[in-house]
Amino acid sequence: MAMPLEGVRVLAVEQFGAGPWATLQLADLGAEIIKIEDPGAAGDIGRYVPPFQEGEDSLFFETFNRGKKSVALDLRHPQGRAVFHDLVRASDAVFSNLRGDGPAKLGLTYDALRQVNPRIVCVSLTGFGMTGPRAKEAGYDYIIQAMAGWMSLTGDPDGPPTKSGLSLVDLSGGYVAAIALLAGLHRAQRDGEGCDADVSLFETALAELMYVGTWAATHGHATPRRANSAHPSIVPFQAFATADGHITIAAAKQHFWTRLCGAIGRADLLDDPRFATFASRDEHRDELLAALDAVFAARPSDEWVSLLVDAGVPVGRVNEVAEALEDPQTIARDAVVEIEHPNLGTVREIATPLRLSGELPEPTRAPFLGEHTEELLQELCGYSEERTAELRGAGAFGERRVAVPDPPAA
Repeated sequence: MAMPLEGVRVLAVEQFGAGPWATLQLADLGAEIIKIEDPGAAGDIGRYVPPFQEGEDSLFFETFNRGKKSVALDLRHPQGRAVFHDLVRASDAVFSNLRGDGPAKLGLTYDALRQVNPRIVCVSLTGFGMTGPRAKEAGYDYIIQAMAGWMSLTGDPDGPPTKSGLSLVDLSGGYVAAIALLAGLHRAQRDGEGCDADVSLFETALAELMYVGTWAATHGHATPRRANSAHPSIVPFQAFATADGHITIAAAKQHFWTRLCGAIGRADLLDDPRFATFASRDEHRDELLAALDAVFAARPSDEWVSLLVDAGVPVGRVNEVAEALEDPQTIARDAVVEIEHPNLGTVREIATPLRLSGELPEPTRAPFLGEHTEELLQELCGYSEERTAELRGAGAFGERRVAVPDPPAA
């Protein structure tokens, strides 16, 4: 059985996190992802992110770029653009994550490439989109979390607005862009015509406000921050301190609430009209949580997890990252893979969560800067060694830069 995306070829003018995360999902399903990197800009800035970085390689870069290929090319050079067009003729999609005005400037839009390949799908992932008053602004995950209202929803009620511990806007934007690319490919195969896909981190973050956004847009409701990462309206649905740590409990259905009360020896709570329904538990959350806090503080986390799992109550320990990677479920599902790297040694990273039946690519290291230039130009464009040398001499592949560049906009 062929790999799910075997035969799909994507040219990726990508950097840092959000863009490489998008194409990583495709690479993990068998697509051929060719990173277009300009050595004059030192390539993808992700190569230089500390703390685990050596030369042009880093564990950050490995995380986002396993299984890809790299071509050195200067898209601002006339002959560099000509080489790029030859690659476009042999590809299915062009992906970029630049500022909103970047794709048009570099000729990465469908209008710029339709004469080269009328079936090409051009996906742009930017901070704010390719139109609107903020199109030319740089957009980083942290800034988008602030602007889209996420930070107003996160953190302790008495503390400052807080960002997520992970770059969730970047990751979400990557997933949305990957979906857009696959949708564009389906349409191109069906109709014989490519398209543009204009995806922004800002709109992705707005969409992920979900029901909180609907509440605000419809009724002007301001969802408050809750202590202990509590759900805005369902109680109990939050973290609780135990004798030796924290656990999370999610009584998201009435029967979970019933089971919880029985498991913790507080069946009396079921007879209290203040706690009879979702709405009444929300109205009287302070009284209810005071009672539950006292119960859970009396025993260690593992005891509570074992007891509540047996009772059929959704529960989990609050783990450190290293603990999560050693969880029995992690091990049973082979969710951590090992990849050998000539400079970084044995790299242990998280496997793809995209599990389809049949064969998936064996995880391989990320490419060195420009590693596949000659190979791919010969294979896809029919270039001879002499032609490649001529282009190199003319500057089409850029001049290798050793200094570390400034971090890019998303």
